[in-house]
Amino acid sequence: MKKVLLFAFLFCTVIATSQNWHKTYAEAVTDAQKNSKPIILVFSGSDWCAPCIKLDREIWQSDEFIYYANQYYVLYKADFPRKKINQLPEDLAKQNRILAEKYNTKGYYPLVVILNSKNEILGETGYIKVIPKDYIAVLNAFID
Repeated sequence: MKKVLLFAFLFCTVIATSQNWHKTYAEAVTDAQKNSKPIILVFSGSDWCAPCIKLDREIWQSDEFIYYANQYYVLYKADFPRKKINQLPEDLAKQNRILAEKYNTKGYYPLVVILNSKNEILGETGYIKVIPKDYIAVLNAFID
């Protein structure tokens, strides 16, 4: 019985602290418009970009950011992996290339673009070595 309760607790904890990274940008825009939330669009090279990996580990995966983002942001990650094993389906890769042509013309990685629900850029940042609370403050400065 104790094992079942422990498993149930761990399962609920994982679900409660998971982020809602949308699978498509269209879903993210719909969610942003429906809930009047800004979009955090992240351009990442998840399997080759060291600062992208650090940003993911130190900020995006932190409990503090996950909790805050679930309440106040809509999230979409436009990933550009290089390893063959990590390649995205062609429709998703094409969608990310289109987003990069519009919002990441200089090809910076990581690039974090904060947009309103009308796809207007509010601000941009990248990897900053700070604690999650301070990174959230940087993001919120673009929204206020």
